[in-house]
Amino acid sequence: MVPNRRIERLQTLAARLSAAIAVLAATAPPLLAQQSPPPLNPREDYTRSAFYIPMRDGVRLYTVIFAPKDASRRYPILMERTPYDVGPYNADATLASQGAPTDMAREGYIFVFQDVRGRYMSEGTFEDVRPETSARRSPTDVDESTDAYDTIDWLVKCVPNNNGRVGVWGISYPGFYAGAAGIHSHPALKAISPEAPVSDWFLGDDFHHNGALFLMDFAGFYSHFGEPRPDNRPLTHYPHTLSLSIGDAYAGYLKLGPLPNLNAKHWHGRVRFWEEASAHPDYDAWWKARSLPLHLKDVRCAVLTVGGWYDAEDFFGPFADAAAILRSNPETTNCLVIGPWPHGGWSYGDFDRFGDETFGQRTGTWYRDNIFKPFFDYFLKGQGSWKTPRATVFATGANLWWQFPTWPPPNIQPVAFSLSSGRKLKKLAPGPAAESGYEKYASDPAKPVPFESLEHPGRGHAYMNADQRFAARRPDVLTWQTPPLDRDLAIAGPVRIALDVSTTGSDADYVVKLIDVLPPDAAPSAADPASTGYERLVSADVMRARYRSGFDRPAPLVPNRKQRVGFSLRNTCHVFLKGHRVMVQVQSSWFPLVDRNPQTFVNIYQAQQRDFRAAEERIYHSSQIVFPVLTTPPAPVPVETRYLKAPSAP
Repeated sequence: MVPNRRIERLQTLAARLSAAIAVLAATAPPLLAQQSPPPLNPREDYTRSAFYIPMRDGVRLYTVIFAPKDASRRYPILMERTPYDVGPYNADATLASQGAPTDMAREGYIFVFQDVRGRYMSEGTFEDVRPETSARRSPTDVDESTDAYDTIDWLVKCVPNNNGRVGVWGISYPGFYAGAAGIHSHPALKAISPEAPVSDWFLGDDFHHNGALFLMDFAGFYSHFGEPRPDNRPLTHYPHTLSLSIGDAYAGYLKLGPLPNLNAKHWHGRVRFWEEASAHPDYDAWWKARSLPLHLKDVRCAVLTVGGWYDAEDFFGPFADAAAILRSNPETTNCLVIGPWPHGGWSYGDFDRFGDETFGQRTGTWYRDNIFKPFFDYFLKGQGSWKTPRATVFATGANLWWQFPTWPPPNIQPVAFSLSSGRKLKKLAPGPAAESGYEKYASDPAKPVPFESLEHPGRGHAYMNADQRFAARRPDVLTWQTPPLDRDLAIAGPVRIALDVSTTGSDADYVVKLIDVLPPDAAPSAADPASTGYERLVSADVMRARYRSGFDRPAPLVPNRKQRVGFSLRNTCHVFLKGHRVMVQVQSSWFPLVDRNPQTFVNIYQAQQRDFRAAEERIYHSSQIVFPVLTTPPAPVPVETRYLKAPSAP
């Protein structure tokens, strides 16, 4: 037995040693105290494995996992769920081939990629924008949020060396699944990033805007995505038997004729979603069940929603999802980021320019370094800090990043302009009665206004900020503009439209475009040097007038009667610089981006050629455009020199 005095001496020595170690730890230089592990090579330092993960109803989802070979530490899980395939499906595929964020792969994450239910190698039956079954009547009722929940539950229990924290992200359709994962969040789900998320396919994403069919998007997408799985069996490659040979888009879709010809000439009833959607021409319960914002409840994880001002596909979704999460989950960390990007552009490249517009900085790289990676590092690893305000947006025109505590910003003032006589866009003074009179044009479905000046086989993104002078020259397009501005005009938020119209038909579309008219010395080098007044598109959208009283309540226009049609343009954050003009264009077709309105009150999905008729459209001078004017623009977000880039020739 050891004497008591010796035990006391040993205890005292141990206490002194522990104290010394504590002092050394507290005073050691940070770089020595927290040595960063060496970076991982995405091609060589990850191990690929594939599993069929069972869902609560017994269906198994094919899931690929890339985990770091270094098992000396624990890693968070970052997952993407997709309908587009998680290939290549061969066992020797590397993480580099999956499109994982490279800088995050170097620092160590467990990356998970999953084929959603009924697509590619996963079992079950696929359903587009699967409805949320919030009233689950049995333990086996499933939707995309339950599939995400069950997958996360399996991952944190079965994948070695995970730290118990999971994030989900995705762009476009995968953005829909990222958003759905947040509903009734799994306790291990700490962060989601729905990016350009599919949100509502009737109100504003992809296939409809304000009830009007975006023809090129629907027809082009489902001519390949609509292909069913033979016998609904898992496969690595879909057959390609659907066809849609159009050639030049304008001429080809005009030749196609009314919408029923998509089936009669090309799809022959084989595109399930077309059959379903065309059977629901109005915003009824079928569409609302598939509207993600209506179901974004009990979201208990941090949210980073991302979009691009020049996204021609899913621009409605980021704003709708972020607003819905705020309404139903006000305490949730919920940030919105919108930059000068096309669809998904923030995830790759520098994006110091778009089209002929230059930004003077590498906006894509700045976002990935300063927002995307820090978001997941903080919520999944506990590294760094997260103090980003609710809205971070790029102000086009000024080429500055601005941040706001809310979106739309709290310091905006609605300022109304009228579409006045003499084609003048005039700021309305309080008090006087609205101006009388109108402008008119003939709208002929046989000669619709093209959405861009060049011939193309498909819809790109270039039209999103393209020169609009080609449209202004047409007799079926009306324009109004201000004099040159004597000071900068900054707007942030949706632009409200209140058109007073009459038509000789019983239905009509009204396309409104907001345009920044550049002074001659500011025209981009790509413009015609002999021309002046380059008209750069800032924001635009279409309203199908039958839905002026509600998207679930279509009603005909009364011929030759003055009626109001109200709607909002896409959200924007733009600065019209001193010396520029503000222009508004109004037209009744935008083809073939938007399908042709027959201008008679019929079911357009069943319309025949005889239903298409020309009409006279009148736009009254009492019509108003209400701009969300920033009373005091915020201080710009500092951008480090390494992200700046001098303008270069296109």
